[in-house]
Amino acid sequence: MFPPRSLPFILIAVLVTGVYGAAQIGNKDIPDASTSARKAISQAESGHCDTALPGLEKAIRQASDQDLKRKAGLAGVHCAMTLGQTDTALKFLQFLARGFPGDPEVLYAEVHAYSDLSTDASQRLAKNAPSSPQAHELLAEAYEAQGKWDAAESEYRALAEQNPKLPGIHFRLGRLLLSKPNPSPTVAEEATREFQKELSIDPSNAGAEYVLGELARQNENWEDAVAHFSKAAKLDPQFGEAFLGLGVSLISLKRYADAIEPLQMAIKLEPRNPDAHYQLATAYFRAGRKQDGDREFALHKQLRGVQGGAIEDAHPASKTPDDRK
Repeated sequence: MFPPRSLPFILIAVLVTGVYGAAQIGNKDIPDASTSARKAISQAESGHCDTALPGLEKAIRQASDQDLKRKAGLAGVHCAMTLGQTDTALKFLQFLARGFPGDPEVLYAEVHAYSDLSTDASQRLAKNAPSSPQAHELLAEAYEAQGKWDAAESEYRALAEQNPKLPGIHFRLGRLLLSKPNPSPTVAEEATREFQKELSIDPSNAGAEYVLGELARQNENWEDAVAHFSKAAKLDPQFGEAFLGLGVSLISLKRYADAIEPLQMAIKLEPRNPDAHYQLATAYFRAGRKQDGDREFALHKQLRGVQGGAIEDAHPASKTPDDRK
């Protein structure tokens, strides 16, 4: 017989052995996540998408190997699109976008999937509501993308006549008029009227305010430009070009100190825009802040060099205040 003091050690050994054995038996009933993922991917590759899809959904949740999860996600997008399961496809796309945002293969799959989804939606729109304003607007956009300017203009004008209060149409029409090759001498006036109509329908359209600001700037109507750029920037605080246009217009009005803040915001929103740094350098120099101006001009030269452009701009300090209109 074992001495009494040895009994606890024997009991511990028995318990440990029993627990380990039970765990081993239990593990036989739990399929390995990696094995299941590979099986589902193989099924997808062989064309058995209906069988593979549940396993692929489980794989992106449970597999520990990141490359395996990526392959499962890509296969899931393919299978879901093949089976016409839009919601499931979007779930896989969201998973891939979060987990592998810069992966070229993932981005390629996203482009094709979203393109197919867009095509499918446009076909359903044309089938279910061919006479709706949305169907005609989509057709006009397609013409515009193809460079069929006259056809696009015709669609937009018909839409504007049928639905005079429809937001966005006058903005698109004005933008189209400015984009057409070989514009007529009155195109700027026509486009201006369209943008003004748009703002009477939708006063929150920052794009319309911005283009009106650009048109005013081109005509050196600086006060009007400042008013429109200011509104555009207020309507859309993330609109970097609006802040840049505002700063440039204020410089042209010789309001150098006032130009600094919007130009700083333009750089905050678009830090790699060399023109924004140049304009801020100009504002700093004209406001008597030489050290800040030198810093911004150095950043301007650096960015121009990185982007491969010839550095043609002279130092702002070498120009008179009227040179940068």
